[in-house]
Amino acid sequence: MPFPRSPASPEAPSPPSRVSPEPPCPPSPPAPLSPFTALSPSASPPRLLLGSTEDVLGAVPYLLGFHPADSLVVIGLTGSPPRSRLHVTVRWDLPLGSGGLGQIVPLFGKEGVTQVVVVGYGSGPLVTPAVDEALALFRRSGLTVVDALRVEGGRYWSYGCSRIDCCPADGVPYERRAGVVAAEAVLHGLVALPDRQALERSLDPVTGSAREAVREATGRLVAELRGRLAGCRDADGFAAEFVADGMARVREAIGTYASGGRLGEDQAVRLGLGLAVIRIRDEAWALVTDESQDAHLKLWHDLTRRLEPRFVPPVASLLGLVAWRRGDSALAGVALTRAHEADPGYSMANLLAHAIHHLLPPHVLNDRMPSPEELDREMGTPRMAWLLPMAALLEDPGGPGPGPGPGREAAAGPSRSRVTG
Repeated sequence: MPFPRSPASPEAPSPPSRVSPEPPCPPSPPAPLSPFTALSPSASPPRLLLGSTEDVLGAVPYLLGFHPADSLVVIGLTGSPPRSRLHVTVRWDLPLGSGGLGQIVPLFGKEGVTQVVVVGYGSGPLVTPAVDEALALFRRSGLTVVDALRVEGGRYWSYGCSRIDCCPADGVPYERRAGVVAAEAVLHGLVALPDRQALERSLDPVTGSAREAVREATGRLVAELRGRLAGCRDADGFAAEFVADGMARVREAIGTYASGGRLGEDQAVRLGLGLAVIRIRDEAWALVTDESQDAHLKLWHDLTRRLEPRFVPPVASLLGLVAWRRGDSALAGVALTRAHEADPGYSMANLLAHAIHHLLPPHVLNDRMPSPEELDREMGTPRMAWLLPMAALLEDPGGPGPGPGPGREAAAGPSRSRVTG
């Protein structure tokens, strides 16, 4: 049983008086699933006033995007008290796997983290070994441990205090789902789902009449496109027209969701067909900015749930990209898992999964993503070879399928956006 300690105890410092959390963050990369979850820094995080242990515990579910269980959470802070800023949050499943805490110390070094708060969720036998490992690692690395806590059943204990007068043996109760911090987080647009499973369910495919409508539109539009291809006399001319139309559809769709609208079934399916072409997908990737990412998030989240499985990898990968940029690695991981389930070889999903798994900050890829104009210069004039991944999907117009394999994606002519380093 860990030793409890009151946050006001003189034996250990209280949590920083002000930290700036970033939006939700968590899951794991696909192929294979990772046992940890990372919250990357976001461009303009909302500020929450965290003046006590209870405030910190109230904020964690909103930083992760869900209420954790059987987890180790480490919050990395930059700056100096009393105005430290929350910069990175990382979560591991418990018990820790063979990789332990992995590359967290190098990440903290690169991100300028100087202080950490360690919180374990679960029983003492489950949490204590992980907390002990974390504390030893951080102290060897010269990081200041602000607090180390265990949370279970609506109560918390501190590993830094053994005073019974301020830290009762049965723990200190706290309010899990209410309080000022929770209200502030909601006002900033942060969400705390009941658990990780609820986050995964949020990307479940649509069912019922919505699924039937998309399936009907898919069959009809696939047949139409197959007919157009069969009757095409100028293959490269057709490719140029298809790519131009697809890129225009991307821009129009982003504008639709930015204004609160939603694509109809035919519009969604046509866009899904176009995004199988790498140049059209990369147009969407290149258009993701801090200003437009909310519209992108709504668009790709919607299409990940609505499109037939074999059309999901591009939209789910774009959703993963946008979520990662926003600091929501939890949603990013779930989205990339959806892409991986549809096509284990889809390179964009695997690239992003690799980046999240190795705790890379989003700017690593952002800085290497060319603009639409640079893509045009680098890839040249559209040609029929670009359409091969999309054409491969037309061969299987019914029901779920494995989607385009890695060879099909490569046939489109890779651009600089799919870095391999």
